[in-house]
Amino acid sequence: MTTRYFLSTSGIKLPLRMVNEIEPEALSNRNTYIRADYDGDGRLLRFEKLVYGDIELTHVYTYDAEGALSRAEIALPDEDPMVLDFPA
Repeated sequence: MTTRYFLSTSGIKLPLRMVNEIEPEALSNRNTYIRADYDGDGRLLRFEKLVYGDIELTHVYTYDAEGALSRAEIALPDEDPMVLDFPA
């Protein structure tokens, strides 16, 4: 798994696209950023939007054997996660 950092997301289709990558060394100068985890095939597995050190939004993605998105879990603080299943 590889962790990368971004300033924003783009689009409405899941999985969301990460944009404006930043280096880990630049995080100390940021109040808001996104921490994203990718698998060995470059698929986005999870991202967390952090604001002043607190997680404000989390997406977790699962893929089927062919690499297509099969499930998305979206969580906001103090709310039950929303689960979306994408049948093959």
